[in-house]
Amino acid sequence: MSHPKVEIYTKMYCGFCHRAKALLDSKGVDYTEYDITMGGEKREEMMQRKPGARTVPQIFIDDKAIGGSDDLAALERAGKLDALLNT
Repeated sequence: MSHPKVEIYTKMYCGFCHRAKALLDSKGVDYTEYDITMGGEKREEMMQRKPGARTVPQIFIDDKAIGGSDDLAALERAGKLDALLNT
């Protein structure tokens, strides 16, 4: 079974980022983390991928914008996250 590509844009000392990563970790999901604390090209990339995104984390599963920590938690509560993650 192939696993989806999971990417998360974060900043240091971000509680919401920590919570989102903890949920992904609890699922045993491998993800790529981009730290945009200092801005730079990854921040620009995030904003191009999700116009209007001003907060972190921003989570993408197979290049689909999922949203932030609350959105990820809502998918989990609704029972929809496992299907997206193929777990």
